[in-house]
Amino acid sequence: MTATHSSGAVDASKTLAINLVERANRLLMAVARPSLVQLALRLALAVPFWRSGILKWDGFLHLSDTAVTLFTDEFMLHLPGGPYSFPAPTVTAFLSGCGEITFPILLVLGLGVRFAALGLLCMTAIVELTVPDGWPIHLTWAAMALAIVAYGAGRVSIDYAIARFFHASKR
Repeated sequence: MTATHSSGAVDASKTLAINLVERANRLLMAVARPSLVQLALRLALAVPFWRSGILKWDGFLHLSDTAVTLFTDEFMLHLPGGPYSFPAPTVTAFLSGCGEITFPILLVLGLGVRFAALGLLCMTAIVELTVPDGWPIHLTWAAMALAIVAYGAGRVSIDYAIARFFHASKR
């Protein structure tokens, strides 16, 4: 009788533990909805690039002198046999500033997010070549950009609304 009683208690404990794990799992899934996670990724990736981008401008399409100086005198590409100066530093600063403003806006709006994330992934690779010691944060940016490229904008986005509109109009 003791072995049966003991076995029943173990089975009840296992069932209780399984039920608790399943409840915790449901709670976590309710909190970490894919659309919420995708929105958080988009915002988290947009912030550092936006903050860098606004520092490069003195007005609409007018680069700050500091931005041009950075790409002319300070920033170097750390490639084998290098470091090397950036080619066409004024053009590079302009393109960098445009990307750092445009891509984050697209991410926040949820418009063309795979394109925007791919652009920021390419920029991250260039930033890594420029500041190789920053790899821990650059790896984080790359992971976020890759997740967005792979999984898209999510339901909280203009991309999703456009897709639903065109899907509904096909019916």
